[in-house]
Amino acid sequence: MIKYLKNKIMAFKDIFKDQNDVNEKTVIGFLSFAVMVVFATADIVTGFFGKDLVIQEFIYNSFVFVTLGSFGIAGLEKFAKKGE
Repeated sequence: MIKYLKNKIMAFKDIFKDQNDVNEKTVIGFLSFAVMVVFATADIVTGFFGKDLVIQEFIYNSFVFVTLGSFGIAGLEKFAKKGE
């Protein structure tokens, strides 16, 4: 069990290396999108119970910008030439 956990921790550290198979921008974009989905779900649930979920607009907009920026940059890198 300890060996399994050690391998998983080492795999997590491998994400931050220069040579890896994970696109970090896509991971950040997905996590930001997941936070927006959780917020939307919480807003719907609290609205169903007649409560108002208060969140600052600039906080939500920040997650929107991070999501769009991350996926936009990752998309541009996908179509850009690798040699340049």
